[in-house]
Amino acid sequence: MKIKNIELKNNLILAPMADYTDIAFRRICKSMGAALTVTEMVSAKALMYKSEKTYELLETFRGEHPVSVQIFGSDPLVMALACKNAHLKKFDIIDINMGCPAPKVVKNGEGSALMENIDLARNIIKACVNATDKPITVKFRLGFDEDNINAILFAQMCEEVGASAITVHGRTREQYYSGKVNYEAIKAVKEAVNIPVIGNGDITDKKSYERMLATGVDAVMIGRGAVGNPWIFKELLGKKYKKDKLKTINKQIDYYLKYGKNERYIVLTMRKNIAQYLKGEQNASEHKQNFFKLETLQEVRQFLNSIFA
Repeated sequence: MKIKNIELKNNLILAPMADYTDIAFRRICKSMGAALTVTEMVSAKALMYKSEKTYELLETFRGEHPVSVQIFGSDPLVMALACKNAHLKKFDIIDINMGCPAPKVVKNGEGSALMENIDLARNIIKACVNATDKPITVKFRLGFDEDNINAILFAQMCEEVGASAITVHGRTREQYYSGKVNYEAIKAVKEAVNIPVIGNGDITDKKSYERMLATGVDAVMIGRGAVGNPWIFKELLGKKYKKDKLKTINKQIDYYLKYGKNERYIVLTMRKNIAQYLKGEQNASEHKQNFFKLETLQEVRQFLNSIFA
């Protein structure tokens, strides 16, 4: 698969997820076989104001290419300036978020709110395409709600103004992450455009992967299905693997240390990840509660050994 001039070695992409797809987790997933990784959602306005916290979200590791950065905003000029920002030069692809359902994002007219304002969405994408030679991709949903399904029209608009590929999450904004993915709607979007279409939503195993591929999409984007289970990439690629949770979690912690994260950051970040790694383990709920009480890395390491060793 190619996105403009960027060639991917397979059709598996790690989705951008706030508070999850940081540099350490992306490196884990890349080692498992993800062909393309995407950063956490980055505010174009925060880039303009030179936010140090935002710069941290843009950290990449050696060998991560191809890698995409996802930006969001509602001002075409600010979004165009973000595409020209020096901190984005190292990325191969720039993805525009027009699907985030978070209330605080939607309230600002960003994310999935743009599906209700297709003219503004068009101006944003066009401004970004004109601001850089990098491929511009767009991630969006089926529509804002069941009464306003406009994914086909939105996809065609993206293609018309120069987007190199699109990602469609098979739910509306109002569904958030509940309910079933609408595969037929994703199939209809794929048939309506000529640029690559990436399917997203509920890909957690081989069966759901093949169900998504049956829509005709060119690639799949895996988000929550990889949290606590980064081995999903090896599984879908048909590679042999051993699900060694202790080794993988410790490696993720080691990456945080390697990239200069402090102890407090690591402990708090691992709380979210461990909750997912514990799924399927005996007494998972009790272990989760105990883990949330830990304050130091030493305590975290000891806890992990007691559960997974």
